[in-house]
Amino acid sequence: MKIDALLTKDFAALVPDARARARDGYDALWVSEAQHEPFLQCLEVARAAPDVQVGTAIAIAFARSPMILANAGYDLARYTGGRFLLGLGPQIRPHIERRYSMPWSRPAARMRELVLALRAIWASWHDGAPLDFRGEFYNHTLMTPNFSPPRHDAGPPPIYLGGVGERMTEVAGEVADGFLIHQLTTERFLREVTLPALDRGAARAGRARPQLGGLVFVAAGRDDAELDAAVAGVRYRIAFYASTPAYKPVLDLHGWGELQPRFRELTRQGRWDEMGALVPDEVLHEFTVIGRPDEAGRALAAKYAGIADRVTLSMPYEHSPETTREVADAVRAASV
Repeated sequence: MKIDALLTKDFAALVPDARARARDGYDALWVSEAQHEPFLQCLEVARAAPDVQVGTAIAIAFARSPMILANAGYDLARYTGGRFLLGLGPQIRPHIERRYSMPWSRPAARMRELVLALRAIWASWHDGAPLDFRGEFYNHTLMTPNFSPPRHDAGPPPIYLGGVGERMTEVAGEVADGFLIHQLTTERFLREVTLPALDRGAARAGRARPQLGGLVFVAAGRDDAELDAAVAGVRYRIAFYASTPAYKPVLDLHGWGELQPRFRELTRQGRWDEMGALVPDEVLHEFTVIGRPDEAGRALAAKYAGIADRVTLSMPYEHSPETTREVADAVRAASV
């Protein structure tokens, strides 16, 4: 099982963070699309860590056309010598329509077509195939030499899709190279919902199941005070994500669906500081591996062995680099 790192959102600290994580032996360094443009971040990370894979976790697919994504992905694949991983996600409808002013409709079907459009564009550039993609959401039928990037040896990058729902997961199984789980998931949800959906999609396309990776909540501390702070940080993040309707299916599977509207109402009232304390202990432990760094690392390895091909540690609280390093080392040792 590969161990990846999600880099800081602070653009000024991105390069030193990337260098430090590369020294610590992570297999891939992922950047998010939150406060900064993800592909520019990847360029900086690729320069800072020339021997490590770099990827977007995730770039918001529906905020861009397939042609824009194809250009960014193909150029970064060339620049990194094949180390770039194109992670894409749909976001949720309010953000797509109200933040990005872009259309929203049938996200799973749109994502499937977007990935197929990407592959058609790349085939035009990399293999010389005529560009003639005609779909329900996207049409790409014009490509002239002046706008066609030169072919390079690295080839198009792997595509990882992020999602939660069964239909989006099936799409990943059908057309993607990998699937990135959200940290608000559980081992049971992965076994009973995610993996079967990936398999259904893969079977429809007559292909093997794509790789499974993504974020996993870890609450680790070297002493009781650090551990208490870690648990509080993860509790808040669970409540924050659980307030979003898109993640309710995970809660429903465990019989916790009533939590979603409760947390949603707290967000509407701006009562952010109260949310974490309302996460029940059983919910916390289902979503999180908890303990001293070595304990948490061993627990993570045991929990996701045979499920995930790679994991990214999600530690949403103040902690030292040494704590993260010890967790990662314990996962590696237990995965051998």
